[in-house]
This record gives sequence, structure tokens and C-alpha cells, in this order.
Amino acid sequence: MPTWLVTGAEGMLGRELVALLHGVGEPVVPTSRAVLDVTEARAVDAAVSSIVRTAGGESQVRAIVVNLAAWTDVDAAEVDEPGARLVNVTGAANVARACRRAGARMIQLSTDYVFDGESDQPYAEDAPVAPATAYGRTKVEAEREVTDALPDTGVVLRTGWLYGVHGPNFVRTMVRMSDERPYVDVVNDQRGQPTWAFDLAERIVDVGRLLDASGIAGVLHATNSGSTTWYGLARAVFAERGLDPDRVRPVGSDRMPRLTPRPAYSVLGHDRWARIGLAPMRPWRTALAAAAPTVLSGD
Repeated sequence: MPTWLVTGAEGMLGRELVALLHGVGEPVVPTSRAVLDVTEARAVDAAVSSIVRTAGGESQVRAIVVNLAAWTDVDAAEVDEPGARLVNVTGAANVARACRRAGARMIQLSTDYVFDGESDQPYAEDAPVAPATAYGRTKVEAEREVTDALPDTGVVLRTGWLYGVHGPNFVRTMVRMSDERPYVDVVNDQRGQPTWAFDLAERIVDVGRLLDASGIAGVLHATNSGSTTWYGLARAVFAERGLDPDRVRPVGSDRMPRLTPRPAYSVLGHDRWARIGLAPMRPWRTALAAAAPTVLSGD
């Protein structure tokens, strides 16, 4: 049984992952930025070395580090790319190098923003990256730091359109707006894959167990299957809550300008899952229905 270290454990996904690991009885050390700043190389080395010792050093019980610490504010990254790079790139590099020195395995979270969003077909795991934003550029650099340092023991999981019960996210915003407004305008020209944080946490555990057992490595796409637009997702949220989905009105992105343009197409392919012996994650609509009792409550 591996021992897990989770950075960024106070975030939406981190909280789901830590709760899940506790639930299945696997030892986990959760760290927030206040406890472990991934931009501090010495602190990262000490933390990773500590869990390797806890896991039994060179025994078959391995240590797995999941790096969820990240600068995720896309617009703020466009204004302060060096700041985003410090967290996303230097932080990931520090974790990867510490794992290499200590003999730990690593899972790095990445994003659909590594692609430019100009495709009309799902992006394969080995598709050329072409980030169109500062945030995307920092995440590409982070991926390379991990795969260069840990070519045989590091996994990059790309995800997108993440939602859950913890923290701000689009689905929770739609829940709030459905209680406050008669109509909601939502963009209908951006397509992606809504992904429930709980499902992604389960998949991280699956990957960690494969890392422990067989040493897979490289890039995997970890999103719920299928695709929709933000408008389609909003309608599904309303319908799932027993509300009239026609209260959601479609608009173009030009009606809701952002400092940083969002990708028009963020659909990721999942072919590599079969090659490592796992099925792709379930359809996004099925996941949303399963999430409804917690994520779609008005509490």
C-alpha cells in the first residue's frame, strides 16, 4: 500500500482526493500552501523524503506525490506570467526533482489549456501542444519538467471544466444563479468536457495504484467522457434540479468578453486508457446526475 503526499490539498480536487484516500484506508499526508510551499525546493525535498521514509524507503511499499498546487487564475496569469510560472513551473520542477532523488512516484495535474482550442476533433494525448495563453504556457512547461525528470515514474493528468462541491466553479455558480435569477445567459460557442472532481479523484487513485504496481508513465487525459457547451451544461444543471432549462439562454462569447479568451474547443481524447488497462471515465451527464445530491444542492 503506497503512502500519498498531496500538495494543494485545500483545493476542490485536493479535498476530494484526501477524503477518498482516507475512506479507502490509504495513508495520506495532505499539505496546503501554508504547510508546504512548492516553490521552496528545500521544503519540498524534506517533505518528499519524509514520506518515502514513512513508506518504507526501498521496500515495495511506494510513496506517491500528487502535485495539485497550482496558479489556476487564467486572467491573473495573463497579467502576471512570471508569478504563474513560479508556482506552476518552478513548483512542479521542485516536486519532480525531489521525487527523482527520493525514489517516489509522481502525478502532476495539467489542463486542456495546453492546446489552442482551434481543433474540431478530440485532442489525442500525443497531439502537439500549442498554448494560446500565459496559463497554458506555464502548464506546458510544468508537464515537461515532470516528464523530463521522471520519464518512467511520472504521470501527467490533463483535465478540464472541473466542478465539485468545494470552492467556486461553474456548476455551483449556475446553482446559485438558478435560485437568484429568472434567466441566465451562458455562452454556447465553447465546447468541453464537464468533469466531476470526485470522479477525477477516483481516477487519480487508480493511476497511483498502477504506478505502484507497474510503473506507467507519460500523459493521460482525465475528463468525463462526451462533450457539451457551457450552455448545454447550464441547461443540464437546471434540469437536474427540476427547473425549466429554457431559463438558460444561449449567447456568443463576444457578449461576455474576458481578459483572456477561452478555448473554443477543449475536448480531449482518451485512447491511452485502454492501453494501460482502464476504461475512460464515465459520461459527463451521468456524472452530473450522480453529483446532484451534493454539488447541485442549494446549501
